[in-house]
Amino acid sequence: MLTDVVEISQITKKITPKRNGDDFAVCWIQNPVKGLEVDDVFYENLSNSIFFLDPKFNWKLYKDDNAFSGYVLYVSKELLNHPTFANLHINQVRLFNQEEIPMFQLSPGIEKRTQAILEMIDELLASHLNHKEDAVLSLLNTFFVYCDGQCNIKSVISTKSNKTSLVYKYKQLVDQHVCTHHNVNFYADQLHISSKYLNDCVQEVLSVSAKSIIVEQLLMRARSALKFSDKTIKEIGFDIGFSSADYFSSFFKKHTGSTPSAVRKS
Repeated sequence: MLTDVVEISQITKKITPKRNGDDFAVCWIQNPVKGLEVDDVFYENLSNSIFFLDPKFNWKLYKDDNAFSGYVLYVSKELLNHPTFANLHINQVRLFNQEEIPMFQLSPGIEKRTQAILEMIDELLASHLNHKEDAVLSLLNTFFVYCDGQCNIKSVISTKSNKTSLVYKYKQLVDQHVCTHHNVNFYADQLHISSKYLNDCVQEVLSVSAKSIIVEQLLMRARSALKFSDKTIKEIGFDIGFSSADYFSSFFKKHTGSTPSAVRKS
């Protein structure tokens, strides 16, 4: 069914969170919103833009009122693989790095056409008209063609705050290297800043220490392995960078109050 591969909703609530699932989200923000939060990074005062959000991102839209501000269009990977979209840049958007969120700035004329297309998609999806699937696919194709023709595919969302951008990069580095590097100094060196400045930035943006981000990642991976793998406690500890089972168990109990073996049995 078409509703299984595409869905659209108006941006009207003060908070619009990402819905559960593995679909790509296309956010068209017409009227100004307070901001878009993506993986703890906040991008302020957005309007007249389209954002392509990979399902790997956690995101929320924030507004000051309940007025209409645009649409969120959810499209599945299955839909994007449809032959209709084979030659469009929309399929390249999915290949952007984790650090980048594609952002399209629309000219005033294209903004009006975009609104009309999305309104028709919204209307069709709620209807029982014959051949509505063909009509929706055609409208989606037109929408993506406008994106291809009128927008800079290389443009990415950015934040005016250097500190929030730095913290975002730090969290991604931790995600990539936490199994081999548990020390804040390593990440500060990667970012070409002092560990003190890195900690100050994380504290200001997230209200936690830089070290706690590392600890959180280690505990998350440890809990997952304890619950869903058959590896020994020693093997799990070694996989996430601990040189001995005793060292891993001591770390785990210090931060959770429970031993790894107790968590495994629970």
